[in-house]
Amino acid sequence: MAMNIGEIARLSGVSRSTVSYALSGKRPVSDETRQRIEKVIKDSDYRPNAAARALKEGRTRTLGLVIPPAGASLTHIQLEFVAGVVEAAAQADLDVLLSSSGGNHERSFERLVSGRRVDGLILMEIRLHDLRVDRLGRTNVPFVGIGRTANPEAMCWVDVDYAALIARCVHHLADLGHRQIALINRSAELIAAGYGPGLRGRQGFVDSVAERGIAGIELACADDAGAGQATVERLLAEHPEVTAIATLNEAALPGIQHALVEAGRSVPADFSVAGVAARRWAEEFRPALTSADVPAAEMATRAVELLIERIAAPQSPPRHLLLAPPISLRSSTAPAPPART
Repeated sequence: MAMNIGEIARLSGVSRSTVSYALSGKRPVSDETRQRIEKVIKDSDYRPNAAARALKEGRTRTLGLVIPPAGASLTHIQLEFVAGVVEAAAQADLDVLLSSSGGNHERSFERLVSGRRVDGLILMEIRLHDLRVDRLGRTNVPFVGIGRTANPEAMCWVDVDYAALIARCVHHLADLGHRQIALINRSAELIAAGYGPGLRGRQGFVDSVAERGIAGIELACADDAGAGQATVERLLAEHPEVTAIATLNEAALPGIQHALVEAGRSVPADFSVAGVAARRWAEEFRPALTSADVPAAEMATRAVELLIERIAAPQSPPRHLLLAPPISLRSSTAPAPPART
């Protein structure tokens, strides 16, 4: 049986808080109760994890998850991050307080930071120059980023190597003979705000098309199907020679698909699409999208683990985890068609 503090409390006939006090020494516990708890722990071969060791410093047994209002709704990847953080925290007997930051939500973020409502924070949607990271750097609140700033050594983080993944998409398409490739990025507003994945994905695209000696066109696109359709319609009207798209805008994929169908471009017979997306988006694309599937659940779990370690040992050096999942070859890419006349 997988043991946690709740299960130990049930078997010992005491409350969860009493088990926590016995593990942490934060408050006195009677010898009889302590011996009962210790027997359950010994019999179950329970190993107190970093969360238990951090109880001496922690105050709330709650983690904060901070999401800036980056768009009108959360993408599948963002939702998977949220679900993954909540699940990983629950496995460590911790709660999660969800909060927004940015725009009209700054007071909510400030309450988390200054009010000690949580023992530590996880930040999502990191900008290269992120005011939230700057603010937390001036406090003693432990925090971890899902994403990283332009100064990655200054904080703990888990991230995807968007530059490498978009470059892999370009190289895959170039290997298939495509000589005119477009990048459909995130919105112009996000890029202007210093959104890390968009800027790093752009750099990977620029570098790889230059390396292969092929033509590259970049278009910004808002995070919705309508924008995806409009962007591809404009792309085909202004650059009819393009035969392939690489994208990291998963929310635009339904619109990209619809625009190609309306234009009579068959995927992959005469147009190829590849990208970086949550697996669900990739599998819902028709035909199924060749993509690097972002391991959102794994990233969320590792972010929680890093934060728990940070709470237990706040003076330890920052740790980093950069993931580069392989490109899953599905059905949306094929050799380039003959040049259109």
